[in-house]
Amino acid sequence: MAWFSAPEYWLGRIVLERGVALIYLIAFVAAARQFRPLIGERGMLPVPGFLAKRSFWRSPSIFHLHYSDRMFAAVSWFGAALSAALVAGAADLVPLWVAMLIWLSLWVLYLSIVNVGQTWYGFGWESLLLETGFLMVFLGNARVAPPVLTLWLVRWLLFRVEFGAGLIKMRGDRCWRDLTCLNYHHETQPMPGPLSWFFHHLPTPLHRVEVAGNHFAQLVVPFGLFAPQPVAGIAAGIIIVTQLWLVLSGNFAWLNWVTILLAFSAVDQSWLGIDTPHPGSPPLWFVGVVLLFAAVMVVLSFWPARNMLSPHQRMNASFNSFHLCNTYGAFGSISRTRWEVVIEGTADVEPAEWKEYEFKGKPTGLRRMPRQWAPYHLRLDWLMWFAAISPGYALGWMTPFLHRLLRNDAPTLRLLRHNPFPDAPPQQVRAQLYEYRFTTPAELRRDHAWWHRTLIGSYLPPLSLPKGAGSQTDSRD
Repeated sequence: MAWFSAPEYWLGRIVLERGVALIYLIAFVAAARQFRPLIGERGMLPVPGFLAKRSFWRSPSIFHLHYSDRMFAAVSWFGAALSAALVAGAADLVPLWVAMLIWLSLWVLYLSIVNVGQTWYGFGWESLLLETGFLMVFLGNARVAPPVLTLWLVRWLLFRVEFGAGLIKMRGDRCWRDLTCLNYHHETQPMPGPLSWFFHHLPTPLHRVEVAGNHFAQLVVPFGLFAPQPVAGIAAGIIIVTQLWLVLSGNFAWLNWVTILLAFSAVDQSWLGIDTPHPGSPPLWFVGVVLLFAAVMVVLSFWPARNMLSPHQRMNASFNSFHLCNTYGAFGSISRTRWEVVIEGTADVEPAEWKEYEFKGKPTGLRRMPRQWAPYHLRLDWLMWFAAISPGYALGWMTPFLHRLLRNDAPTLRLLRHNPFPDAPPQQVRAQLYEYRFTTPAELRRDHAWWHRTLIGSYLPPLSLPKGAGSQTDSRD
């Protein structure tokens, strides 16, 4: 069935499948390590309370059957184990239908986590990973050549990621149109990386070139994905290079890495001089399943296509509870000033000596160079960035978070880099709002500091536990 199979994308499929499996592995490990203080039974936004208000069809999840922290941990680590097996190539060692079931199982497990994750999982790359993971079910293994229809659907997903992001920028902040957004973005992005300071201090004309190049890569290049080779491969190469530039300039979890992997669906190994395997004809049942899946995805594509064409384009929206055929986009508006919420505690009421809690990823210490965390996702750090922009983002979880600090809750403290009260919990905690900016090169040389900050005022006044609530250390895992 020459019309159905595309053996020349054999190498692209290997990179795509193994890479997606690796991202799944990272996502499941991150879920296992962070869920207890965030959404566990005693977490800031507990899953049982959330499920009591949601039907299965509104938030499909296996946790509707039963939830416990032990079960969540088992699901996360089992998903990580399955992902690791796929990274090692297990899918190519089993029958085609078994490989499809493994990929489907990963999708079900991670969908179950995302759909109970609430605010902590409200990021576009969660939907992107789920949609990509579902496409992997229909990409086949070593027993069949990659199906043409599935490859086109992967490229259609990549097109929506890139073109949707380009449109949301052009329709959004004026600085994207006058090419000045990157004068601010490297400094004000959610979680700067180790090279962000250097990117921020690039010459202004180069920032304009960056923005213009971004518009070209997101608004023009994606159409090349549907052109014959070698145009499609060149378009994929441009997308890969621009995404690697973003990887170097900041921390965006696995957003950039999944986008890079999707681009390999347009890499034709015959143009690279690599021999192409020619497996036998695919089973008829597999052809039928792929055809049915493609038809469903064509129907579901109506909603994201309409969204991209609408002047009221929505950013990072799912049109169904299964996170299939979503719309994507990021940074439609750019902050000109960086606000940071700094959490402090004191062991004494009067006179109070306030000490800061330090986070793993978000800026706190002025002399600490920003770290590289992506593709790992620090969910609390990201939500703290949103909370600094508007307190509305912290509704429901900020006060429980501070209460857990007042108890020296061990799972919560593991989300942080440094606890200034290792021996006994603080008597009070508070949140202060600061304006942060990158230091100048002269200030960096003089003060050995990456950041300069100015106190704006109180974000939350001092908070203490009610009398009788207890302040013992919580050592639960």
